[in-house]
Amino acid sequence: MIVRRRNFLMFLGASVATVACGSGQEKEQLSTPNAPAPKTDGTDAGLELLRGPMPLESNRIPPEAQVEAFSNYEVIDDLVLPEGFTYDAIVAWGDKLGDSRAGYNNDYLSFVQTGKDEGFLTINFEYISGKTWRESYPLVLQKSLPFEEVMSAVKTSNSGINAYRLPDKKPLKGKIRDICQEALEDQGIGIIFLRRNANGSWERVDSPAERRISGISGLKGRYLKATGPGVAIFKKQKKLGYDDRLGEKIVGTFGNCAGGTTPWGTVLSAEENFQAQVPEPVYADGSAFAPDNLPFVLDSYSIYGQGNVFGLAGNKYGYMVEVDPADAGDYGTKHTWLGRYRHEAVAVRAEAQKPLAVYSGCDRRGGHLYKFVSKNKVSNPADKANSRLLEDGMLYAAIFEADGTGRWIALKPETPINPVLPSKVFGNAATLPKRPEGGFFVIKSDKEAIAFKNKYKTLGDLYAGNALEKQGAILIDAHLAANAVGATTTARPEDTDIAPDGQLYIAFTSGLSGRDDGPDKRIFKAPNGEAWEYGWIMRLMEDNNDPASMTFKWEMLAMGGEPARGGAGFSNPDNLLIDRNKNIWMVTDISTTKHNNPIDPSRRGCFGNNSIWVIPTSGETAGDAYLFGIGPMECEICGPFFTPDQKTLFLAVQHPGEISGTRQNGAHQSRKFLMKTTEGKDFVQERLVPIGSNWPSKKDNDPPRPAVVAVRRLDSGSFEF
Repeated sequence: MIVRRRNFLMFLGASVATVACGSGQEKEQLSTPNAPAPKTDGTDAGLELLRGPMPLESNRIPPEAQVEAFSNYEVIDDLVLPEGFTYDAIVAWGDKLGDSRAGYNNDYLSFVQTGKDEGFLTINFEYISGKTWRESYPLVLQKSLPFEEVMSAVKTSNSGINAYRLPDKKPLKGKIRDICQEALEDQGIGIIFLRRNANGSWERVDSPAERRISGISGLKGRYLKATGPGVAIFKKQKKLGYDDRLGEKIVGTFGNCAGGTTPWGTVLSAEENFQAQVPEPVYADGSAFAPDNLPFVLDSYSIYGQGNVFGLAGNKYGYMVEVDPADAGDYGTKHTWLGRYRHEAVAVRAEAQKPLAVYSGCDRRGGHLYKFVSKNKVSNPADKANSRLLEDGMLYAAIFEADGTGRWIALKPETPINPVLPSKVFGNAATLPKRPEGGFFVIKSDKEAIAFKNKYKTLGDLYAGNALEKQGAILIDAHLAANAVGATTTARPEDTDIAPDGQLYIAFTSGLSGRDDGPDKRIFKAPNGEAWEYGWIMRLMEDNNDPASMTFKWEMLAMGGEPARGGAGFSNPDNLLIDRNKNIWMVTDISTTKHNNPIDPSRRGCFGNNSIWVIPTSGETAGDAYLFGIGPMECEICGPFFTPDQKTLFLAVQHPGEISGTRQNGAHQSRKFLMKTTEGKDFVQERLVPIGSNWPSKKDNDPPRPAVVAVRRLDSGSFEF
């Protein structure tokens, strides 16, 4: 891969070196970092690019000189950016937001401009990092919870506590409820109003529309709504499974990971790992398994089953939630026609006189890529009436062929059963709907798949009720239904984004198999045919460029991995953002336990912290990856979003210090890594690694806090590449 530097240098502008940049004030707690600058590489134009821990062809360092250049490396606990760029903290966990607070683990961000230099910023709050949340809770929020007592009780129980069945008068139930209420309050969605000042930085401004939509909003009388066939299941009087007695009302939203912004100014928030809080399996009629099936667990690193004590119905979570940030009374609508699964991607294609198309992915090993097509057509893409188009249509799942073609298959009762064959996927296993018991079972042979096909002819044979109820149950059980009709199992589709020319880009994060499902061996494979952990970015083109087309073509734009093994130098691509020049801005999602881990057999430790990259989609540099930024310790960078003038890049820094917690007294450790030059020569790198994090305050011994930042150029210019 030959890197052409001129384009990237034009993007950076006439700046000079590279430093760990960060400024701005958040309650006067933030200051310019005093950490040493990372090493940089000169160019023939006198400019310098960010250098990460791994030799890249973009470094312009000859292979024979890379050993010396990369033999030592220091990791920095800060958001590291090229010189000429800075960041301002906008809001951090615990800050006041509406009648509540900013939640934990901020993820997707959306900026909807309402006027010159002002608009609404919508923020997803995904989940709770058990260890750091528990340790920093009393310091940040200045109140306490009975963590130790409840942890001791959970440990004694061995398998968690079914708090749902505990008597209300039992003190332990009240203590579990208190912890879960706070944990669910720290998830969901937040909306704030921003205005840009004369210095180019953004400030919060009071707005009557500022509000929180949390995992327990309904307990405050702010229930979420739902549309589509799934509502028939919620309202059904006689269910095979659990009934929360709330009908179509929904208590809250959590697991809010990726998202998207519609052309008409609403925000779509994806409920991803809901299965950590409520039971995921359902019965043939789409009703939920009882809360007993997912007890409450609290240990040193984790907190699960937060919905158990509240008796939440699992079939009401795992959807795409739409909210209008400008409508102070809007607390969210879950559109069941978009399916229930582990959503972590959404891209909306709205063109006048054509049906609306919405793309999303299920972030699980072996999850599917989906497309919803509306029954009616878009009139004006900017008309808020387009939200009604999400209430009727059809959900399709993608089938990819090895020759670069593909098609969409409808998830409806009439669709023939044609199960995923275990022999075709990494891991040699697949999950299918279990009947009559409900839930799922695992098949490990093609013989079992064929027997299932012979037993059930159509999806309608697997689901119960009248025609509308069967459709609702299929949508509620979308992942298993898609497996049953043979949709292609993929490599964790974590984001989708649509370019101005209508092409869809998809980030597939990891190509390994899970316990039950794995990606298709023909599509998601390494250069030598093996499973590939490091991910891909795919480009998908609908035939005739028609959003309602039932066929498409696809190709891989970029592949993750070490350059010596054919990769572009990044690992585990996650959120995508396409700028006005059609370049992809991508952030990575390397698992926290792998960060700077020298003994990780997957070698993901070599990639260091999670990072920000720019990838051209056309021209001679298409698919090349350029390192733009590096995140603080043990964090994930999420939700990149540009303002319309492309002068500000909003970023969410999630779970700094997730494993090691608060960095104490500047603690660090020297670690040795077996590295490779771009041509594959082995060498040893000594890497200085901070232990824990103090970001964003960067003050000694301060607890780490997830926070949203606004990245800008010091010369007030735009981000151009």
